[in-house]
Amino acid sequence: MTAPVDDLTTASPSPANAPPRPSATATPTPHRRRMAFAEQELRLMSALVVLLAIGLFLALPFVLSIGAVVFLPLVTAIILTVLLSPLADKLAGWGLPNLLASLASLLVFIGVVALALTAVLRPAVSLYDQVPAMIARVGDHFSQLQGSLAWITRLNEQVAEIVGTQDGREVVLAGPSMLEQLAFATPTVLLEVLLTIMLAFFMIEARVRLRRRLLLQRTAVDASLKAARVMRAVQDRVAAYILTVGFINSGVGVVVALGAWAMGLDAPVMWGGLAALLNFLPYVGPLLMVALLALFGLGSADSPLVGLIPAAAYLGLHTVEANFITPAVLGARFTMNPVMILLALAYFTWIWGVTGALLSVPILLSLTALVDHLGTPNFIGFLFGEPLFANNVLELSGGD
Repeated sequence: MTAPVDDLTTASPSPANAPPRPSATATPTPHRRRMAFAEQELRLMSALVVLLAIGLFLALPFVLSIGAVVFLPLVTAIILTVLLSPLADKLAGWGLPNLLASLASLLVFIGVVALALTAVLRPAVSLYDQVPAMIARVGDHFSQLQGSLAWITRLNEQVAEIVGTQDGREVVLAGPSMLEQLAFATPTVLLEVLLTIMLAFFMIEARVRLRRRLLLQRTAVDASLKAARVMRAVQDRVAAYILTVGFINSGVGVVVALGAWAMGLDAPVMWGGLAALLNFLPYVGPLLMVALLALFGLGSADSPLVGLIPAAAYLGLHTVEANFITPAVLGARFTMNPVMILLALAYFTWIWGVTGALLSVPILLSLTALVDHLGTPNFIGFLFGEPLFANNVLELSGGD
């Protein structure tokens, strides 16, 4: 007889020191469920904020350009208020009444602008009649180069013969003349200037009451302190930047005026004032100054090399000023990304023209100061699943 075989299906008992097996269906605690729901809600709100910001960025240029008569004086008045409030506070500290201090600060600004425009525009009007003769002389200089570049003309003629040309008549529509354009634009410009001055005066005069409302009409002390820091940061950064750049540009204007006088250019004071004013436009202003100096230099000199000396001298001066003097004076506090400067310059120039170009850097400085205090949105990280703001208030705790 064979021996009985043990049942192999019988499970052997587990060791006594074996750890307990986890449950197959682990139920999250109510605290974790609440935190997960809060994170999803925050993520949804962040997505809505990003979509609203993109829509506002795309729609804002059309709204601001259509309502330029209202929005441009308002934005300009806000920048002037930020710029002139320290001067008004200084005059008020000397015992002058607030109304007179506000009016005096605004009159000082208007006087400086009028003096600068007078120094530039009066000689420019007298030189305007010489522009056609200068352009003709520049054409003569370039015609001297036709001998060495004649092969380009022959190549163009051969390409035209191969491609063929079609005879036709060109219809040219007569547009309004310069005087007609000035006549149509003058009432709008005067209205915007008058509205800007009035808004700036009332904003400067009401700065004390505005500060009191922002600081005292708050239920929490932290909110009052944060509002005070934001106001102080925006005012200090914009005012310090414009005043510092103004002094630097004034020095550039003095150097250019002395150089124009030494080189024998007509109206050296005009060239100095023009260099100081155009230097407020980042990148575009110096390039325009180089082009004007090259035009007038070539138009008044007998040799092209001699005519390009003023433009080359200004280009060297601007290179030293932009790369060494201005960064050393302003420091890292006012250092901004050149890409952001160009984007702001193109964005506001598209909306408001030359005035928008002048306001682009102060607006960018104000927005930078606000972002530094209110928090920087993490747009790039948000695209990859991170929170929109780096400091996430919803932090999961380790306990249940």
